[in-house]
Amino acid sequence: MLGFQDARPLNLVLPLKQAKALAKHLDIETCGDLLRYYPRRYLHYGSGGALDNALEGDTVTVVGRVERSRPIDSDKADIHKVRVSDGAYAIDATFFNSKYAKMVLTPGRRVMLTGKLHSYRGMPQLQHPDFVLLDGPTEATGSLRQLQHFGDLEEILSGREWLPLYPATKNVSTWKIMGAVHAVLRTLPEVGEPLGQTPEGLIPLDRAIREIHEPGPAGPGEALARLKYDEAMGVALVMAVRRADAAADAARPLPRVEGRDQDGLLRHLPFPLTAGQNEVLTQISDDLARPRPMSRLLQGEVGSGKTIVSLLAMLQAVDNGAQCALLAPTEVLAMQHARSLTETLMRAGVPARVVALTGSLSTARKQDALLKIMTGEADIVVGTHALIQEGVEFFQLGLVVVDEQHRFGVEQRDSLRAKAGEETPHLLVMTATPIPRTIAITVFGDLEVSTLRELPGGRKPIQSSVVPEFRPTWVARAWEKIREEAAAGHQTYIVCPRIDGKGGVTEVAAQLAGGEFSGLEVGVLHGRMRGEEKDAVMSDFARGGIDVLVSTTVIEVGVDVPNATVMMVREAENFGVSQLHQLRGRVGRGGNASLCLLHTLAEPGSPAFERVSAVAATTDGFKLAELDLRSRQEGDVLGAQQSGAHRTLRLINLLEDYDVVVRAYGDAERFVDKHPAKAREVTESLALERFEYLEKS
Repeated sequence: MLGFQDARPLNLVLPLKQAKALAKHLDIETCGDLLRYYPRRYLHYGSGGALDNALEGDTVTVVGRVERSRPIDSDKADIHKVRVSDGAYAIDATFFNSKYAKMVLTPGRRVMLTGKLHSYRGMPQLQHPDFVLLDGPTEATGSLRQLQHFGDLEEILSGREWLPLYPATKNVSTWKIMGAVHAVLRTLPEVGEPLGQTPEGLIPLDRAIREIHEPGPAGPGEALARLKYDEAMGVALVMAVRRADAAADAARPLPRVEGRDQDGLLRHLPFPLTAGQNEVLTQISDDLARPRPMSRLLQGEVGSGKTIVSLLAMLQAVDNGAQCALLAPTEVLAMQHARSLTETLMRAGVPARVVALTGSLSTARKQDALLKIMTGEADIVVGTHALIQEGVEFFQLGLVVVDEQHRFGVEQRDSLRAKAGEETPHLLVMTATPIPRTIAITVFGDLEVSTLRELPGGRKPIQSSVVPEFRPTWVARAWEKIREEAAAGHQTYIVCPRIDGKGGVTEVAAQLAGGEFSGLEVGVLHGRMRGEEKDAVMSDFARGGIDVLVSTTVIEVGVDVPNATVMMVREAENFGVSQLHQLRGRVGRGGNASLCLLHTLAEPGSPAFERVSAVAATTDGFKLAELDLRSRQEGDVLGAQQSGAHRTLRLINLLEDYDVVVRAYGDAERFVDKHPAKAREVTESLALERFEYLEKS
């Protein structure tokens, strides 16, 4: 949290047993960790939320007033029944042989009940629930006794109108967490304002930290608003500092040079650039000409022509005598980039030299590539993360292009840029994963954003269809369609969610080669193959030597085979929305009518089936990106390091809180301008070094 640190170990404040349980089961070790473990919802008299969406057998907690209390005639036990209303619903609670319940649960008393939900004649009821009074001297029963580990019950519960419910586990109940939070808040010194003063229209941070856990009569709304702002402000300050640092860096200007390689490629392109490509190229060209480093994100739909724009940008750098590095997320994509860039330049008669460097190259080839990079013989260097390893020395690195940004973190980008020496190289980041606007300014706030929305002429829309396993005739028709496309001279991708086992690449390829597709050439590609093997298979597929390529998602990003017209994704429910959209973009790249078949084992009406159907229903990547974000936690969106107890964004909803994020970014920009030293001091404690847009699995 921005400006708030409480590094006290929990065992200095809580009983040792409870502190150990929080550390073991929730990864909460300090007081600060605990205070950032926010309630998932609240119980409040009149809200009616306790029974909303609850099912028979669920454990529920109800806060309400006793409406009536009466004994039940029985020869076998002393039974007492009370009816409690939470202001919206009424629920019956039945107690067996409990003199204490009979004595204290009288009409008008405020009480909290927790137990398993049952129904009797349509009326919800709890059988012998645990309970505690909320309006006077009390003792807890059952699981609620856990509160007594943390102090006097009356002190913990006195005057509470809102009770927090926390994400809990079998070993650490919401009551243990509530008691632990109360104990920590009781010992918490006053929290100061991290930036010197309370933001206009918001409550002080000290009050917000306390009221998010123990709201007053007005509820947690004001505390939530302040803490959302602080979350957004923390990220915004980091990005504003990065932008200020980048603006202060010196870069070698790389202006447009007429009549050289860039012009040569423009004159010999087999197609005209779209209006969007021309606009983006102008933005990049202007950035490169300045004496400060470009930091630009180029996002665009699958097939919108980002690669040719990036090649033209790299040639502008080459025209100025600078080298370029193109960083790709996989060896398959790196080698394809190297081949396609070389072919494009050769066809246009442009003499710029392309060198590939990947981890699986033989020692001799790797040494040759390193020598060409170091001497400047290589104009454009294409590689994987091997480019940022020790031992790779550039002669004069002027431009770094990162393809598929979500696979590389900020630190990795900076490691490559640092290889340029005193002058910082220009940076162009590309992604085909469309990014909702709030994600763009939150995760990529240190980059200017350019967007390509239109597709180049000649590309036909890709038809998408769901192929459910419970419709065998549809599955049979899908196989038939693939055979028809092969007979017409076209090729197919079949993507499986795993390599081995049922439904894996190995099994599916063997079954198809010996059955459905006997007579066709069936190839196999997956991540366990050596780099040379993968490259050979992709080269064979690109040449047309393979009719059907059965693969994992190693072909997901950037692979370009114009003759491929069918993409079948097996068990599509196992893939993310954006991932399915990426896979679909592997076909339809040659002007032929193309088809994406989303096979699924999911049951109709299930969330998984609905998600797959939503992908089939639209090819608008920006709509799908928002759908993807709605179905994920923001922690997943920001990367694996931002999950669980240590997530940076826990309260912000990146689709619904756009206004909060925009305000924070404006405030951060102004604060860094006025107080640069203070901004750096505050952001040093924020661990935001590994923002990534999307983890695929």
